[in-house]
Amino acid sequence: MIRTEGLTKRYGQITAVNGVDLDVREGDRYGLLGPNGSGKTTLLRLVLGLVFATSGRIEVMGLPVPRHSQKVLRSIGALVEGPAAYPHLSGRTNLALLDAAGPGSVRRTRRRRVDEILERVGLGGIDKRPVKAYSLGMRQRLGLAAALLCRPTLLILDEPTNGLDPRGIHDIRDLLADLNDEGVTVFLSSHLLPEVELLCTRVGVMDAGRLVLQDEIATLRAPTGRVVVESPDAGKAMALLDGAVAERDGDRLFVRGTDVAELNARLVRADIRVAEIGAERRTLEQVVLEVTGSGADRVDRPRAEPR
Repeated sequence: MIRTEGLTKRYGQITAVNGVDLDVREGDRYGLLGPNGSGKTTLLRLVLGLVFATSGRIEVMGLPVPRHSQKVLRSIGALVEGPAAYPHLSGRTNLALLDAAGPGSVRRTRRRRVDEILERVGLGGIDKRPVKAYSLGMRQRLGLAAALLCRPTLLILDEPTNGLDPRGIHDIRDLLADLNDEGVTVFLSSHLLPEVELLCTRVGVMDAGRLVLQDEIATLRAPTGRVVVESPDAGKAMALLDGAVAERDGDRLFVRGTDVAELNARLVRADIRVAEIGAERRTLEQVVLEVTGSGADRVDRPRAEPR
């Protein structure tokens, strides 16, 4: 669906995107992660033909971009760098104007289509108030509604849950999952790792302009080969297991390669209480922190020179 080869974008001396080989497959729910300033938004803008690459290749739906941007954009819904709208007009009027400007627009069905999309993004009950009076979350929902007007086969979203409360985040997650089930490929950037972990099937991680990781979430979160045991009798458990414990963190023990059921039975036979036991899996947060730096917006004090 989206493929790039050696994609690079420089602004003067600054390299915003550096040799990226992106692979978003048809039917993916692909989450693009990384610190602020890592190049995520620039990468999305390159894919949409909003900025031109310094070098490298971009292919969207089998066609080179930006040469065929006009053709592929007809099948893409996008929300990048915040929703745009005429602030003095209502959300419904904004969508009607946007729909009228789109290819293949049908006037007699416009009102119904706009109402259906507003209902789907959770704005079915909006009144005639202007967009300038909307909350940030309402603006975000309106931006997503605008992205859905063209009935896209590919949805490209930059921080789609920005400004939403927990209920709103849950609603948008369900909506994107439903759209994906209907055949829409979803490609989004986000800072909300738990949400990406719940929604996405594949992830890419950007750091300092480079794509440092790209894989299936299921692969990244595969069992590590250790078993996590939480027990109020952690000391007794350590003595029983001898050298099999690789690490201890309070009442939690990390036990090297063993069968979970067998280990549980062994502890129970020794009258050791087990509060929780299971195979260890890395969280997405752990994966991202392992492959990224400190973050582009972090400013630390210089370290003092040793005396």
